Amino acid sequence: MSRSSDFRFGLEAEFLLVDAASCRPLWHPELRFEELNLILEGIDVCDFDHEGLDLIPLHRKRMPFVVEGYQLPGPDLKPTALLPKGVEIRTPICNSIEACVDAFATLHGRMQRSLSERGYRAATLSFHPIEDHFEGPQNKRRYDHWQWAMEAMTTYGPDINVSVPSDVAERLDLHELHGKVNYYAPALTALTVASPLYRGDLWRIRGGVGKSVRTYHRSTIAPAISIHPKEHLRLEFKPLEMTPYRVDYHGYFLLWLALILDESLLGRATEQTRIYDMGQVARFGLRAEGARERAHEVLSKAPNALGAWDFDCQALDHFHVRLETGRVPADDIIDRYEREQSIPSVLRDLLDLR
Repeated sequence: MSRSSDFRFGLEAEFLLVDAASCRPLWHPELRFEELNLILEGIDVCDFDHEGLDLIPLHRKRMPFVVEGYQLPGPDLKPTALLPKGVEIRTPICNSIEACVDAFATLHGRMQRSLSERGYRAATLSFHPIEDHFEGPQNKRRYDHWQWAMEAMTTYGPDINVSVPSDVAERLDLHELHGKVNYYAPALTALTVASPLYRGDLWRIRGGVGKSVRTYHRSTIAPAISIHPKEHLRLEFKPLEMTPYRVDYHGYFLLWLALILDESLLGRATEQTRIYDMGQVARFGLRAEGARERAHEVLSKAPNALGAWDFDCQALDHFHVRLETGRVPADDIIDRYEREQSIPSVLRDLLDLR
C-alpha cells in the first residue's frame, strides 16, 4: 500500500457569483441567503458522504455546499441572518489528492448546473472586481476576528486541508512549521496570484498594475495557516488563490505537503516578515524580491521529499513553467481585460474548470 494513503485531504473553495446571462458580478445587495441555500440544498449529493462537513449556522443541512458571507449577529452574537458574498464547495475528507480533486470537480459541475437554472454562475476570481469595501455590526468577540470577517466579504480563496499520519504528527514541530510557512508561503503564493481587478478596472498602484488585490488586503490580518489539533491534526493552508485549473489544486496540495514534510527547507521568518513579503508579492508576483529563489527551492526539492511518501509530483510541472517564464495567472487576466475592456468578458473565461 502506498505510504501516501495514511494522509487525508479536503478542499474548500469560495466562488464569486455572476449573472448567468451577462456575467455581471453580483454581491450581497442582490443576493439572498434563503434563495441560494435552497439552490444548494437541491443539488443531488447522495453519492457523497458527509465526513468532516460541519453544519454551518443558518444552513439547515450538512452538505458539500454553503452560502458564504457576513453573519449578522443577535444580542448574544449568535447569527440571525447572512449577507451573501458568494458560495463555497467543501469536499468530504478524501484518502488521496486525486480523489479530492475529482470530488471537487464533480461538485463544481453539479453546482454550476443548479445555479444556471436559477440565473447564476460561479466564477473563480479571488477578489470582487467591482466592490472593495464592507462594514457590518460586530459579529465576533475578538476585534481582529471581526475586522477579518468584514475584509473577507470581498475576498474568495481556497483552503487546502491535510491531515498527517500519527507518526508525522508526533514529531511535527508546529513552531518550526509556522516559521517555515512565514518564509516560503509568499513565494508559493506568487505562483498563484490571480486577482488584478479592482473597482471595475485593473488594480493600478504606484505606476504599475498589481497582481493580487486579495493577497494585498488579506496579508496584514488573515493567517497563512490554521491548525486543528482535535481533528487528527488538520493543517489548513490559506494564502493561495482561486484558479480554474484542476491541476493547480492538485499542485496546491503538493506545495503544502512539501512545507510540512521537507526537513531540508531551512528558511524561517517571522510573521511580520511574511506580511511584508506578501505585500510585495501582491504587487509584483514572481518579480518580488526573493520570490523566484524561494519558490525554486521548494519546487526543486519537493519530488525527493514527497517521493519518499509515494506522492506523484507531476502536477508541479505547471508551476515550474510559471517559474521559468515569470508569467502568473494574473497576467492572463490583465491581458484579457486590456483586450476586451470588460469585466464580464474576463469573468466569462473563469466559469469552467479545465
